Amino acid sequence: MKKKTSRFAKIIKIFLISLGCFFILLCVLAFTTLPFWAYYSLGTTNSKISKAPSTIIMLGGAGIPSGDGLIRSYYTASLAKANPEANVIIAMPGDITDSLSAPRLVEQELRIRGLNPHSISFEHTGSNTREQAQKIAAKKTTAQLQKPVTLVTSPEHMKRAVLAFRKCGFTSVSGLPTFEYALEAADLTFRDSNLKGNKMAPPIGNNLQFRYQFWNHLKYEIIVMREYFGLAYYKLRGWI
Repeated sequence: MKKKTSRFAKIIKIFLISLGCFFILLCVLAFTTLPFWAYYSLGTTNSKISKAPSTIIMLGGAGIPSGDGLIRSYYTASLAKANPEANVIIAMPGDITDSLSAPRLVEQELRIRGLNPHSISFEHTGSNTREQAQKIAAKKTTAQLQKPVTLVTSPEHMKRAVLAFRKCGFTSVSGLPTFEYALEAADLTFRDSNLKGNKMAPPIGNNLQFRYQFWNHLKYEIIVMREYFGLAYYKLRGWI
């Protein structure tokens, strides 16, 4: 019994040490640009728009109002205005008979931004990217599946979304990743002495890397790791 307890304690110790080393590695990488470029790569791989889309598909994110939902609506409206002949499909689960449901609120947001309501339709029954691609493809003829389609979704989700739609029969799929943009020409540094307060903490007014970049890159690392797991799962299931 004591031998089994000792072996179990050793396994736990190795696990905790490995976990600590992994966390330290993530912290070190957060001081580099690698997390951003991994995130950027997910958003731009296989997503270049080379043909004007005949259909624009906005893939639902975290609902609306939300930062994710609003930025996807913004990009969708911008792309639709640049391609007025394109149809827009809102792929988001919800009850479209309810004017306050997420798909209908997105529709309202697109109409506020100038889109013709007659160009907007819904795919509101699919609960994930694979199912949404299947259901949209099922409503298309063979000729329609060959027409250019552009997906609007978050950068980390773009690669998986494009591959999933191609797997379901769409032959010309591109993407518009919803990258956020930093403040332009904004000086975010400050003089710590001007703000007074307790001087026990070190001054960080001029250290933008620690104040913003480090934490943003930690966030990118989590997002990228989650998406790699998603890509691996889709690959194992044969969905991409």
